[in-house]
Amino acid sequence: MTATTQIRGRSALTRGTLPPWTRWAILVAALVLGAALSSLIGFSLVGWLLIAAVLFVIGWPVTVGLVEGRRKGVDALASALIVAAFIVALLPLLSVIWTVLGKGVPGLTGNFLSTSMNGMTGAQDNKAVREGTAVLGGAYHAILGSVLITVWATIISVPIGLLTAVYLVEYGQGKALSRAITFFVDVMTGIPSIVAGLFAAALFGLLLGPGFKAGIVGAIALSVLMIPTVVRSAEEMLRIVPNELREASYALGVRKWRTILKVVIPTAISGIASGVTLAISRVIGETAPLIVTAGFATGINSNVFAGWMQSLPAYIYTQILTPTSPTNPGPSEQRAWAAALILIVLVMLLNLVARLVARLFAPKTSGR
Repeated sequence: MTATTQIRGRSALTRGTLPPWTRWAILVAALVLGAALSSLIGFSLVGWLLIAAVLFVIGWPVTVGLVEGRRKGVDALASALIVAAFIVALLPLLSVIWTVLGKGVPGLTGNFLSTSMNGMTGAQDNKAVREGTAVLGGAYHAILGSVLITVWATIISVPIGLLTAVYLVEYGQGKALSRAITFFVDVMTGIPSIVAGLFAAALFGLLLGPGFKAGIVGAIALSVLMIPTVVRSAEEMLRIVPNELREASYALGVRKWRTILKVVIPTAISGIASGVTLAISRVIGETAPLIVTAGFATGINSNVFAGWMQSLPAYIYTQILTPTSPTNPGPSEQRAWAAALILIVLVMLLNLVARLVARLFAPKTSGR
């Protein structure tokens, strides 16, 4: 009798509840029906997935509502819409990564990573296409140029941005100058990148003469774009430092500048480092300001203070817009896709470094 009662009680508790596998069954049914409907209008992978997603978003909440009630059905509808929105947002990113990997990996050779475009002509690309040999010419000079320009932009931007944030948080509260700086930082955050390039080109044109282009000019242009991001991220991190830490330091007789240097900044260094790394990720792919300021180069130039310097974004731009062989643009397109893959890998590595830095420098708590 006891076992029978337990079985009856369990069935009573589970009555009106869908089994766990129902969701997957509805998903499979949506995929099958989506494929059938997509075939009627001309099958395509994107169309199939979109139709299947719509069918699932409709079918799953309706099924739950009919079996488990209206409240459960509305909850399932909200969950399905959130998942669908996430997938829709993720699809472009996955599409970009898939396309760049598919077209960029074949061009990643030792020759591509270790040589420049110095001496490359259309005849060599024509020969590679005609004979089916490996494509010559690489992006070593562009990789070197991007790294050097970005490093110098970071050297310029980080001290200025960090000191500005320190002033806004620690010294300028309520002052007119602080409000003016905040306003101009907000304006700089939204300026087009080409404006930063024109500013740097005009500045060095006044100082060193018209037409002067060098890596340092590109670094100045990128620093104009980096500074607002550094200021904003550092300011937010400094503001969340508890005032109790400052007051405890002042109570011990420590001066304000030393409190900022030894207490405030070390406490916020994790977020500051992450903000700086993300600012670098933002500017390393800028194209327009570097075309205006650093120019184009086919050879290796490691001196940012003299001579034109190539960068990865400008390299991609030139390979697509003006292929080495206009009659056979395939090799240039291969170089461009390989350079785009390298650029994405660099941005990905910078973001991973930001996460690692945030974890390493995060304040230790008793729960760890």
